[in-house]
This record gives sequence, structure tokens and C-alpha cells, in this order.
Amino acid sequence: FRTLAPGVVLVLIVALMSSCGSDGDTDATDSGPTRDTTSGGPDNAAQKGFSLVSPGGAAALLEDPPADLVILDVRTPDEYNEGHIEGSIMLDFYEADFADRLAELDPDVPYLVYCRSGNRSGQTTQLMEGLGFSTVYDVDGGVIAWAEAGLELEK
Repeated sequence: FRTLAPGVVLVLIVALMSSCGSDGDTDATDSGPTRDTTSGGPDNAAQKGFSLVSPGGAAALLEDPPADLVILDVRTPDEYNEGHIEGSIMLDFYEADFADRLAELDPDVPYLVYCRSGNRSGQTTQLMEGLGFSTVYDVDGGVIAWAEAGLELEK
């Protein structure tokens, strides 16, 4: 740990603590080659790449976010207005220019992406990988799992 940056050590500790409370059950349709689930399972948020994180792991990430973290909600405007993670920006997955607008985002900053259940965010992270984004965390189970975990949504 001495050679790791203090922020990386903190994220590792949070990830390990979060994974202890996880049942490890993830939706097989949401996991794939773009997900880094090695060295700590789905809550591994300590390295660059693409990670599937539990709602608790995402909340911990937001408590001490990496520099320039963008919280990206890929639901519709109506869904967003029903409740969203504080500080998130919305980019409607169903808009015809979604991929073009996604490509306009800075690929070098980290992103926390979520949708309703994990389907659209999973597809979004695959697009982001193809566009050369470096660090993306996908909330496992989306806003449904976030709310079921008792975490707050802003309206």
C-alpha cells in the first residue's frame, strides 16, 4: 500500500468493505467483456477500466469521488424527474443522437453511469468502451437497486 496513492488505498478499502456485504449475485445480461470484476468482484472501483459497482459501492465512491467524476443518468426525462442521483446529468439513451452526444463527452474523466435497471447503462458502457473512455463505473441494478438499498434520490 505504500506505493499507492492515498485515494487509491481509500477506494480499495471501501471496495473491500462493500463487497463483504454483497451477495455477489449479478445479472448475467449486464456482465460482459467490458466489466472488470477481477480482484475484488463487482465493487472493485480502484483502477481504471470498466467496473460494475453495487449501489453501496457507488454511494461510497460518491462520498469521496475521484477528480472530475461525472454522474451520468441515461434514462428518459420523465424517469429522471421522478428521482435521480444528486449531481447527475441526463443523457437520454433513446434519443436518436445519443451516441453522438456521448462521443462529445470527455473520455479522460471518470464516469458513474446508471439507468433504471442496468440494461441501458450496460449498453452505454459498451459504447463508451468503443469510444475510448478510460474509467467508467456502472451501477448494478440501476436506480431501482439504488432505491432498494435505501439510498436517496433527488427530485
